[in-house]
Amino acid sequence: MDSPPVAPDVAQVLKHNRTLLRRHTAARLALAAGLFAVPFVAHWGGYDAALPVFGVPAGMFVLIFLLLRLGRGSRLRVCEKVLRTYPLEYRTRVAKKGSEWKYMGDVHTVRLTVRGQHGAPSLRAVNASTVRRWPKGAEEGGAWFAGDLAFGGVMIVPASNAMLFVQPAPWEKYEQERAQAGPQRRELAEQAGISRLLELKEFRGMVLG
Repeated sequence: MDSPPVAPDVAQVLKHNRTLLRRHTAARLALAAGLFAVPFVAHWGGYDAALPVFGVPAGMFVLIFLLLRLGRGSRLRVCEKVLRTYPLEYRTRVAKKGSEWKYMGDVHTVRLTVRGQHGAPSLRAVNASTVRRWPKGAEEGGAWFAGDLAFGGVMIVPASNAMLFVQPAPWEKYEQERAQAGPQRRELAEQAGISRLLELKEFRGMVLG
Protein backbone atom coordinates (compact mmCIF):
# COMPACT_ATOMS: atom_id res chain seq x y z
CA MET A 1 0.00 0.00 0.00
CA ASP A 2 1.35 3.45 -0.92
CA SER A 3 2.18 5.71 1.99
CA PRO A 4 0.03 8.87 2.21
CA PRO A 5 1.49 12.23 1.20
CA VAL A 6 2.78 14.68 3.78
CA ALA A 7 -0.07 16.21 5.76
CA PRO A 8 -0.80 19.88 5.01
CA ASP A 9 0.33 22.64 7.36
CA VAL A 10 -2.89 23.46 9.24
CA ALA A 11 -1.74 27.01 10.02
CA GLN A 12 -1.13 27.69 6.32
CA VAL A 13 -4.49 26.18 5.34
CA LEU A 14 -6.33 28.40 7.84
CA LYS A 15 -4.37 31.47 6.74
CA HIS A 16 -5.18 30.77 3.06
CA ASN A 17 -8.91 30.43 3.74
CA ARG A 18 -9.04 33.52 5.96
CA THR A 19 -7.39 35.49 3.15
CA LEU A 20 -10.00 34.29 0.65
CA LEU A 21 -12.80 35.26 3.04
CA ARG A 22 -11.32 38.75 3.53
CA ARG A 23 -10.99 39.23 -0.24
CA HIS A 24 -14.59 38.19 -0.77
CA THR A 25 -15.75 40.60 1.94
CA ALA A 26 -13.66 43.49 0.59
CA ALA A 27 -14.93 42.96 -2.96
CA ARG A 28 -18.59 42.96 -1.86
CA LEU A 29 -18.09 46.04 0.33
CA ALA A 30 -16.49 47.85 -2.61
CA LEU A 31 -19.42 46.87 -4.84
CA ALA A 32 -21.95 48.10 -2.25
CA ALA A 33 -20.08 51.39 -1.83
CA GLY A 34 -20.06 51.88 -5.61
CA LEU A 35 -23.80 51.26 -5.83
CA PHE A 36 -24.51 53.70 -2.97
CA ALA A 37 -22.43 56.34 -4.78
CA VAL A 38 -24.27 56.02 -8.11
CA PRO A 39 -27.13 58.50 -7.39
CA PHE A 40 -24.73 61.09 -5.93
CA VAL A 41 -22.33 60.85 -8.86
CA ALA A 42 -25.24 61.07 -11.29
CA HIS A 43 -26.58 64.15 -9.49
CA TRP A 44 -23.21 65.87 -9.53
CA GLY A 45 -22.94 65.08 -13.22
CA GLY A 46 -26.29 66.74 -13.90
CA TYR A 47 -28.16 63.48 -14.54
CA ASP A 48 -31.37 63.76 -12.49
CA ALA A 49 -33.36 60.80 -13.86
CA ALA A 50 -34.79 58.32 -11.35
CA LEU A 51 -32.78 55.30 -12.54
CA PRO A 52 -29.55 56.00 -10.56
CA VAL A 53 -31.55 56.09 -7.30
CA PHE A 54 -31.96 52.33 -7.60
CA GLY A 55 -28.26 52.06 -6.76
CA VAL A 56 -29.16 52.55 -3.07
CA PRO A 57 -31.52 49.53 -2.68
CA ALA A 58 -29.14 47.49 -4.82
CA GLY A 59 -26.30 48.41 -2.46
CA MET A 60 -28.46 47.48 0.54
CA PHE A 61 -29.21 44.11 -1.07
CA VAL A 62 -25.49 43.43 -1.52
CA LEU A 63 -24.79 44.33 2.13
CA ILE A 64 -27.63 42.17 3.47
CA PHE A 65 -26.54 39.29 1.26
CA LEU A 66 -22.95 39.71 2.48
CA LEU A 67 -24.04 39.66 6.13
CA LEU A 68 -26.03 36.48 5.54
CA ARG A 69 -23.06 34.79 3.94
CA LEU A 70 -20.65 36.02 6.60
CA GLY A 71 -22.97 34.54 9.20
CA ARG A 72 -22.38 31.23 7.49
CA GLY A 73 -18.69 32.18 7.35
CA SER A 74 -18.59 31.33 11.05
CA ARG A 75 -18.00 27.78 9.80
CA LEU A 76 -14.37 28.88 9.38
CA ARG A 77 -14.14 29.13 13.18
CA VAL A 78 -15.76 25.72 13.53
CA CYS A 79 -13.20 24.26 11.11
CA GLU A 80 -10.42 25.69 13.27
CA LYS A 81 -11.92 24.04 16.37
CA VAL A 82 -12.22 20.72 14.52
CA LEU A 83 -8.58 20.88 13.43
CA ARG A 84 -7.52 21.55 17.03
CA THR A 85 -9.57 18.60 18.28
CA TYR A 86 -9.07 15.82 15.72
CA PRO A 87 -5.96 14.56 13.88
CA LEU A 88 -5.80 14.65 10.09
CA GLU A 89 -6.43 11.32 8.37
CA TYR A 90 -5.76 10.66 4.70
CA ARG A 91 -8.62 9.58 2.42
CA THR A 92 -7.44 8.07 -0.84
CA ARG A 93 -10.50 9.00 -2.89
CA VAL A 94 -12.89 11.95 -3.12
CA ALA A 95 -16.10 11.38 -5.07
CA LYS A 96 -18.42 14.30 -5.75
CA LYS A 97 -22.01 13.18 -6.23
CA GLY A 98 -23.61 16.55 -6.94
CA SER A 99 -23.84 20.25 -6.11
CA GLU A 100 -26.57 22.72 -5.12
CA TRP A 101 -26.42 26.50 -5.51
CA LYS A 102 -27.51 28.25 -2.31
CA TYR A 103 -27.11 31.73 -0.92
CA MET A 104 -24.45 30.74 1.63
CA GLY A 105 -22.36 28.96 -0.98
CA ASP A 106 -22.43 25.91 -3.19
CA VAL A 107 -23.31 22.77 -1.25
CA HIS A 108 -21.55 19.67 -2.57
CA THR A 109 -22.44 16.06 -1.82
CA VAL A 110 -19.25 14.03 -1.47
CA ARG A 111 -17.90 10.72 -0.26
CA LEU A 112 -14.47 10.31 1.29
CA THR A 113 -13.21 6.75 1.08
CA VAL A 114 -10.15 4.69 1.88
CA ARG A 115 -9.02 2.13 -0.69
CA GLY A 116 -10.49 -1.27 0.15
CA GLN A 117 -13.16 0.07 2.52
CA HIS A 118 -16.83 0.46 1.68
CA GLY A 119 -19.90 2.12 3.15
CA ALA A 120 -18.57 5.66 3.50
CA PRO A 121 -21.42 8.09 4.30
CA SER A 122 -22.51 10.87 1.99
CA LEU A 123 -21.37 14.24 3.30
CA ARG A 124 -22.70 17.74 2.75
CA ALA A 125 -19.65 19.91 2.04
CA VAL A 126 -19.46 23.71 2.03
CA ASN A 127 -16.32 25.72 1.34
CA ALA A 128 -15.20 27.40 4.57
CA SER A 129 -14.00 30.56 2.82
CA THR A 130 -17.34 31.21 0.96
CA VAL A 131 -15.70 30.38 -2.40
CA ARG A 132 -18.39 28.76 -4.54
CA ARG A 133 -16.47 26.65 -7.01
CA TRP A 134 -15.55 23.02 -6.41
CA PRO A 135 -11.86 22.85 -5.39
CA LYS A 136 -9.54 22.29 -8.30
CA GLY A 137 -7.90 18.87 -8.27
CA ALA A 138 -10.15 17.53 -5.51
CA GLU A 139 -11.12 14.39 -7.42
CA GLU A 140 -7.70 13.81 -8.99
CA GLY A 141 -6.15 12.67 -5.72
CA GLY A 142 -7.03 12.11 -2.13
CA ALA A 143 -7.91 14.56 0.61
CA TRP A 144 -7.29 14.95 4.32
CA PHE A 145 -10.11 14.62 6.81
CA ALA A 146 -10.34 15.64 10.46
CA GLY A 147 -13.43 14.83 12.47
CA ASP A 148 -15.95 12.06 13.03
CA LEU A 149 -18.00 10.99 10.01
CA ALA A 150 -21.18 10.57 12.08
CA PHE A 151 -20.92 14.17 13.33
CA GLY A 152 -18.94 15.97 10.63
CA GLY A 153 -15.55 17.56 10.25
CA VAL A 154 -13.16 19.20 7.85
CA MET A 155 -11.93 18.14 4.43
CA ILE A 156 -8.69 19.67 3.11
CA VAL A 157 -7.67 19.40 -0.55
CA PRO A 158 -3.84 19.40 -0.46
CA ALA A 159 -3.37 20.63 -4.03
CA SER A 160 -5.07 23.97 -3.32
CA ASN A 161 -5.38 24.19 0.50
CA ALA A 162 -9.14 24.45 -0.03
CA MET A 163 -10.99 23.66 3.19
CA LEU A 164 -14.57 22.39 3.30
CA PHE A 165 -16.81 21.93 6.32
CA VAL A 166 -18.68 18.63 6.09
CA GLN A 167 -21.56 16.96 7.91
CA PRO A 168 -23.51 13.76 7.15
CA ALA A 169 -26.31 13.94 4.58
CA PRO A 170 -28.96 13.28 5.58
CA TRP A 171 -28.14 14.15 9.19
CA GLU A 172 -30.99 12.04 10.59
CA LYS A 173 -29.65 8.85 9.03
CA TYR A 174 -26.79 8.71 11.56
CA GLU A 175 -28.82 9.77 14.60
CA GLN A 176 -28.67 6.27 16.10
CA GLU A 177 -24.90 6.04 15.68
CA ARG A 178 -24.44 9.42 17.38
CA ALA A 179 -26.77 8.40 20.21
CA GLN A 180 -24.80 5.18 20.75
CA ALA A 181 -21.41 6.88 20.60
CA GLY A 182 -19.26 6.54 23.71
CA PRO A 183 -18.73 9.45 26.14
CA GLN A 184 -15.26 10.31 24.80
CA ARG A 185 -16.49 10.39 21.21
CA ARG A 186 -19.43 12.65 22.11
CA GLU A 187 -17.15 14.88 24.19
CA LEU A 188 -14.77 15.36 21.25
CA ALA A 189 -17.68 16.25 18.94
CA GLU A 190 -18.95 18.76 21.51
CA GLN A 191 -15.49 20.24 21.92
CA ALA A 192 -15.12 20.60 18.14
CA GLY A 193 -18.57 22.20 17.79
CA ILE A 194 -20.00 19.48 15.54
CA SER A 195 -22.35 17.67 17.95
CA ARG A 196 -25.39 19.20 16.21
CA LEU A 197 -26.39 20.03 12.64
CA LEU A 198 -24.86 23.43 11.84
CA GLU A 199 -25.96 24.09 8.27
CA LEU A 200 -29.65 24.92 8.71
CA LYS A 201 -32.34 24.91 6.02
CA GLU A 202 -31.99 27.94 3.78
CA PHE A 203 -34.26 29.92 1.55
CA ARG A 204 -33.81 29.68 -2.19
CA GLY A 205 -33.63 32.80 -4.25
CA MET A 206 -31.41 35.03 -6.27
CA VAL A 207 -27.75 34.22 -5.71
CA LEU A 208 -25.05 36.82 -6.16
CA GLY A 209 -21.92 34.75 -6.59
